Amino acid sequence: MPFRKHAKVTIENRSPENIDGFFYAINYTLTEIPEDEAYFHAQFRRTNPLPYKEDYLIVDNIKGKGHFVGTYMAWQQNNTGWWGEGEIKIFMDGDGEFPTICGTGTEDYFGGAWCFADTFSAPFMGYPLGVKGGANQGDRHGLYRFHIMDPIRFEEDLKVTMQAIGWRSEGRYLPMQDDISSVAYWYQAEPHNSFPKLPDRDYLEVI
Repeated sequence: MPFRKHAKVTIENRSPENIDGFFYAINYTLTEIPEDEAYFHAQFRRTNPLPYKEDYLIVDNIKGKGHFVGTYMAWQQNNTGWWGEGEIKIFMDGDGEFPTICGTGTEDYFGGAWCFADTFSAPFMGYPLGVKGGANQGDRHGLYRFHIMDPIRFEEDLKVTMQAIGWRSEGRYLPMQDDISSVAYWYQAEPHNSFPKLPDRDYLEVI
């Protein structure tokens, strides 16, 4: 997380009760940062429930030049049935209806296949939290993908979405209406656009 002049880290307690203890460690190096060095950014989003037939928005309104690093997603099923057939869509540098990068399925993007036979953690992708073959209402899943060996660089703008579709009876697609949240990570040259306001404590509650 390079910085040129100064850095500030804050923690907000959104609980109505005081926290008796809090531990942290911050490691840093003071050095020269090139003028064209990009800054690190991270953005949280949550949609619950996802509107019917809408794609989940991981990040949007990124303007400028940068490098998309990846995302962590937390996914709770509000629907019953296999949920992981949606496509990752990465719109960049003036894309219209069709994205520059379009995946083959949620499970594939995060390094799994055939309904995630088990949880796993690899260096750049993983499914560390989940239910084998998860297909039940209330199942929860954690997934991550980092584009380290396969960088995604943009020159003008970036938008990243994930379809939320699975299977229903008779081999039909099921648009999911799940509880999905994510953190997107990217580097970009400043300035950056304003972030959406974080939801309040009640909206963030996992129910």
